[in-house]
Order: sequence, then C-alpha cells, then structure tokens
Amino acid sequence: MNARIALLTALLASPVFAQPVTSASKSTGINRQILPKVLNTQLSRKNFVLINVHVPYEGEIPGTDLLIPFDQMVGNPKLPTSKAAQIVVYCRSGRMSEIALQTLLKAGYINVRELTGGMNAWQSSGFNLLQRTNRLQGGQK
Repeated sequence: MNARIALLTALLASPVFAQPVTSASKSTGINRQILPKVLNTQLSRKNFVLINVHVPYEGEIPGTDLLIPFDQMVGNPKLPTSKAAQIVVYCRSGRMSEIALQTLLKAGYINVRELTGGMNAWQSSGFNLLQRTNRLQGGQK
C-alpha cells in the first residue's frame, strides 16, 4: 500500500502533470517584455518599429512610428512586411498591447516585444508623453 502511495505521489509531482503555461512568452521561454528605462535607452539607437496600439488616443511615446489600434493588427498594411522585423508595441497599461503582441505572434512575426506597464509605467519612470492633436487612429502618422 505504501509503495502505491509513493508511486502515485511521484507521478502526480512529475512535470508531466504540471500546469501548462498559457502565455506565449512564457511557453517559448522568450522574454517579450521591455522595461521603460530599457526602451528609453534603445530609442537613441532605434532599430525597431514602435507602435502605439491604445484606443482611444491618449498620447504617445516620443519616437512612435505607427498608431494601429490593437484590434486592427490583423492584415494591417502599415505593419512591416518582414516577419523578422523588430517591433515594440505599447498601450496605456498593458492589456491592449498584450492582445496586439499575441496577434502579431500568431501572424508570424517573431521579434515582437511589449512595453511593460505601457504608458503608465513610462510616465512613472519619469518619461514624458507627447500629445499630438493631429494624430489619427488607424495607423496614420
């Protein structure tokens, strides 16, 4: 009887029965998050496309290339044609950018990251947002 209990305990504790990880970034082992301070540093030698996916427009990080609402990512002609293009997405808090990140990964983009905490974290880190009244939604600059 003790042997059965020990065997059952060992089986249930094995990795085979571990909970699956649902986040694409965790399941692939790739960190898809970028901290505000790191993004600010990388903006000086920018080699990526920075996309604001938040709707409605509430401002943007200096250096933003595109405004594409998170729910209009699929097939958007403003997106880079290369699936290997480096892309960083952000929104106000992270909810919309997580959806955009997952959408881009499903579309085959492989170098996509999202700003941890979005514009809220950006401002909390001491960085400013731009408010442009001439910005239009739908990916227009």
